[in-house]
Amino acid sequence: SAPEPDLEPVPATPRDASGSSERRQRIRLVPRPSAPFRSPPRPAAADPQLAPWRPGSDTSRAAVVGRGAALRLESSAAFHSLVIRDGGMLVFTDRPRGPPITLRARYILIHDGGELHIGSERCPYGSRATISLYGRATDGEAVEGFGQKFLGVGRGGVLELHGRRPHSWTLLDKTLHPGGLRYGPYSSERRWGSRGLNLRILDAGTARVLAAARFDTHLRHGECGRLRSFLAMQPPGTVVAAAVGDSAARSLTLETRLLLRDRLGSAHIARLRHRQPWALVGILGGDKPSAAEDKREYYGSGTTGLAVARREFLTYDGTRFTVTAFSGWIKGVPHNGFKVEASNGIILCLVDEVTSWLPGDRIVVASTDYSMHQAEEFNLLPCPECKSNQVKIDGNPLYLHIGEVIDGVDMRAEVGLLTRNILIQGEMEDSCYGQNQCQFFSFDTFGGHIKILRNFSSVHLSGVELKNMGQQILGSYPVHFHLAEDVDERGGYERPTYLDNLAIHHCFSRCVAIHGTHGLLVKDTIGYDTLGHCFFLEDGTEQRNTFYHNLGLLTKPGTILPSDRSEAMCLAIRSNVYGDYIPVPSTDCMAVSTFWIANPNNNLIENAAAGAQDVGIWYIFHRVPTGQSEGRYPEGQAEYTPLGVFYNNRVHSNFKAGLFIGKGVKTTRANAEDPREYLTVDNARFRPHQDADPEKPRVPAVIDGLIAFKNNDHGAWARGGDIIFCNSGFSDNGIGLTLASDGTFPTDEGSSLEVTRSIFVGESSNFGSQGGQNSYWGKAANGEYRTLPRNKTFPIRGFQIYDGPVRMAKCTFKKFTPTVDRYSSAIGFFMKNSWQISPQNNVSQILMEKSVGLKVFFGRSGQWFGNNDNDGDKMSIFHDLDGSVTGYPDTFIGRADNYLLRHPGCLTVPCWNGLMCTGKFAQLYIQARRPENLTLSIARAAYHSHPLRLQGVNRGAPYQQYQPVVMLEQAYIIQWDGRAPEDIILYPINFNRYLVREYSIFRRSGALTASQVVHKFGLSNVSNFWECGSKRLFYFDRASGYLFVHLQAHEAREGHSYCSQQGCERIKIMAHMYLGDSWNCDPNPFPERPAAIQRPVSQYPAGPCRVCGAPSPVCLHKTNLWVLLQINDTIFLFKSHGLFFVVVDACSGAVVSRRKKTKRLRSSHHVEGACAALLVSEPTCPEDHSLCVCFSGSFAMLGYKGQAKPSWIKVLNHAGYQKAASLQHYVPLKLKEYQCPANADELLKFAFSQTHLEHISTEAVASRD
Repeated sequence: SAPEPDLEPVPATPRDASGSSERRQRIRLVPRPSAPFRSPPRPAAADPQLAPWRPGSDTSRAAVVGRGAALRLESSAAFHSLVIRDGGMLVFTDRPRGPPITLRARYILIHDGGELHIGSERCPYGSRATISLYGRATDGEAVEGFGQKFLGVGRGGVLELHGRRPHSWTLLDKTLHPGGLRYGPYSSERRWGSRGLNLRILDAGTARVLAAARFDTHLRHGECGRLRSFLAMQPPGTVVAAAVGDSAARSLTLETRLLLRDRLGSAHIARLRHRQPWALVGILGGDKPSAAEDKREYYGSGTTGLAVARREFLTYDGTRFTVTAFSGWIKGVPHNGFKVEASNGIILCLVDEVTSWLPGDRIVVASTDYSMHQAEEFNLLPCPECKSNQVKIDGNPLYLHIGEVIDGVDMRAEVGLLTRNILIQGEMEDSCYGQNQCQFFSFDTFGGHIKILRNFSSVHLSGVELKNMGQQILGSYPVHFHLAEDVDERGGYERPTYLDNLAIHHCFSRCVAIHGTHGLLVKDTIGYDTLGHCFFLEDGTEQRNTFYHNLGLLTKPGTILPSDRSEAMCLAIRSNVYGDYIPVPSTDCMAVSTFWIANPNNNLIENAAAGAQDVGIWYIFHRVPTGQSEGRYPEGQAEYTPLGVFYNNRVHSNFKAGLFIGKGVKTTRANAEDPREYLTVDNARFRPHQDADPEKPRVPAVIDGLIAFKNNDHGAWARGGDIIFCNSGFSDNGIGLTLASDGTFPTDEGSSLEVTRSIFVGESSNFGSQGGQNSYWGKAANGEYRTLPRNKTFPIRGFQIYDGPVRMAKCTFKKFTPTVDRYSSAIGFFMKNSWQISPQNNVSQILMEKSVGLKVFFGRSGQWFGNNDNDGDKMSIFHDLDGSVTGYPDTFIGRADNYLLRHPGCLTVPCWNGLMCTGKFAQLYIQARRPENLTLSIARAAYHSHPLRLQGVNRGAPYQQYQPVVMLEQAYIIQWDGRAPEDIILYPINFNRYLVREYSIFRRSGALTASQVVHKFGLSNVSNFWECGSKRLFYFDRASGYLFVHLQAHEAREGHSYCSQQGCERIKIMAHMYLGDSWNCDPNPFPERPAAIQRPVSQYPAGPCRVCGAPSPVCLHKTNLWVLLQINDTIFLFKSHGLFFVVVDACSGAVVSRRKKTKRLRSSHHVEGACAALLVSEPTCPEDHSLCVCFSGSFAMLGYKGQAKPSWIKVLNHAGYQKAASLQHYVPLKLKEYQCPANADELLKFAFSQTHLEHISTEAVASRD
């Protein structure tokens, strides 16, 4: 690198002797390298001891701020490099009215007591400052430990950057529609083929185009009558836009001209001439001053210019929009058309106060659909009319961005501020060059980076924007803490290190990389449009870090690690595999995640992962520490480490999964035995135990308050032991939630997974938008078109059961209804499943709303399910403890063709492809050796002609395993499709004490000897076998070739353990085979005996369940002409025509008035059908301060009486031939703008405590009115 001369010609102002002495002494007494260098915070720009510095621009100069120098940068500067060391200090001057300051350098290095300050914690920087890092990858040499194009902090360095701290990100409080209008913008332009009068009819309250028509009043005489009839059908007050195409005058009668003059307020239509361009926008029935009108003269030259009529309107909810009509001739070609668009910017309503967001700032609005590419950026405009929670944006949104809680799930789009007044950026080339992975990226990816090393003195960043940062090189990230160890009080830092309110966007390698660092706080930070894992824990050792209220979105693949890579990158980058190995992208790579959490002992609180190419939040496990952290903890420790806090995180618009818990990385280098690249995605299991010690008690990992919606594949997937999901919402995912056990028997036995108090929604009213890489668009169950996950035929499942044991309690399911294209079920099973399914899987207190058309589905042969013939497919089962799913308590639900479960008391449910049975069920775990690749056939003696064939799950392994689910107290026949295995071990799994199975094993040839772990007890004949009760015994019938075994568990089993507290009981059978022996076997060797009587399913139906479901509002909609309204436990049923009003106190949530109006307002305005305002309050969570409000009818309105205009105001007005207007919205109570009284909290609690009111009919309501 270039030399580092002392600073000239600007000397530092000398400090007082005592200060200088202290500084010199501290330098002399620097601790040894293993201890961090500490120095107290230094003065900021206002310190009178700082010397003014205006160094100018010299890109060849290697500047050094060294011993005794304390400088205040007062103007922009440029260097080759800047080193701050030996107690030197550089402070940016803060002059809000002065010009911005830009510091340019190839690199800036701070170490050995050097300090760089821009603002301070107590006095944030108020001006605009930029640090700009320049240089190409091919320029100059790298600085050891830091690389190129960096801002680096080494041992003893101080970096304090504190800009203004605006509100970092918030949520939409009102849905943003394409074009800013509820029904989107409208645009139509025609040339030839549009002769006559072209009309558009719009609803002035919603900007919706209701009708479009053309009337050839030039050539066709009958068109005038049709035009008059058309206008007569339109209600007064609607918007009419009209434009002439080609010519409309020849056959336009005087009667029609006068009608248009009077009804539309036209001043020119009466004198309209041949080929004359004319356009009008007016109100049907309005006066002349209300119409916007324009005309041009036609002289036969072929070009007239455009007659343009434009008028602005205001929707019910306060959105201004412009309707434009135009008509004219250009170069002999007629032009006419219409536009409907938002006017003068679009106002966004946000949840939080955003007065700190300024005109000219840039924001991003997250996608609320399946594609993360629907995130959109906007600039802010001046908006004097905006409230404190509103901003005005330029441009027109292309996609739908939800701003509501829908079906109990908060789908409001995140809105993040990308602008900060301190900017650190990389200066970029126009396109990719050199060795910068240009085969994958067309743009330059060699940005700047910030790197902080161990033993720094102080680092705090707040209110900083980072743009064009990061490099596709290992270790060069926008913000990188590199092996810094403990950076909080544990590391001796009185002021724990933090990153607060950063905006990291359009960067080229991650967002924040935490490598070998513990105790870091990352707060209110945005990571947007970046490559590779965004918030990244690197080696698996990183612990006690806290991610609080961060937002990550548009996380794209990168090249650095296998897990960063896309399919194309995975196949192309093979320099680190062994030999000719070709990676498998779906398993080796394709795991890029917004939050990559490599150790569970970290905290995630109120974060949002709003769109990644693969996963939103991934908990990944390093069996041993990797990279430079090798040897820092013993093998397997991360997998046993308890989970930190996981609370109120949001994951949506991710392709693979919103949340993924499971898998690990390959921790060995590529070799002949395993040719995959180092750190390739691998298998691992999460099994948290106290102190990360598997010998100590398990510690449940609690996922509390997860919101997962619009993820293409999974809302969440969790594999491991003792993982509990609670208070969560899953909506519009391909699969809502899959819980997969720690593994096959007997790993970590006793663990289980659970979901409770959660909501599952199949297809909500978030219909989404086409485009933005959304691939699938199809019909929903209600006939409306919507975006779809994975594929328009993909079978949607709310809760997917896989192996187990898993439990579900107090959950609510909504809107799972199959269509002609796809299955959609509330409960489903892992498809093409070869693994075991536990009969201990159970559900209870489940609420299936009426919108659920398919409660359970076991799959059918065909697309997605294959042959539906794998072992796990056949063995799918769960236990309905209380009958809340089936209607019958203590019922097991299995597949319809599984005769191991069936008995005469079962009920078949054809649409489920299932059956419901009572009984007692458990599993057999069967290990078979020599040979290992046989198909096992097992049949219950009572149904011996319906055997179940199991392939096993370990093809090619030293032993094969099978895990059939069997009914207790029954006889079973086991056979093989080849020579019987020489070694068989039988384990009773999930057997309760003294519950007996009886079965026999058939062997094709050979002699047998049998032994038990406890003892042998042989019998002389099969008759004695049946008479010996519960003794441990067996009998081999040489004549038939059958071995009869009586199997029973003798020790007590506890909780979810596979086996007893004393260990797993088992029977081992060893066979000595002799050539030439064969038998002709009876298909059912058991003597006829009366079958054990099983209780019929239908004998004891379950009663109504008042405590089932998640504690969430329930909104009921119109059925025929009835309108059902429920407020807490009060039900209103309206059967007659009319207009119904319900008034609710916006401060307390109490219903204060009910009215029904049935009189005609005008003869032409008779109300057809039922019109109603429906409200359902939240009785169990008053602290949420919200109401769920639903409306159905031909007219539906949610309004506010008062001076305020809340963002939730809505109106729908549907014609009689249209479907019912239906609204649902969660209305916030006690907003500041309501001006609620001081005792509103007490009123609110009182209102929510009224839960035992009588049911009131329509007549009762009418009598009170």
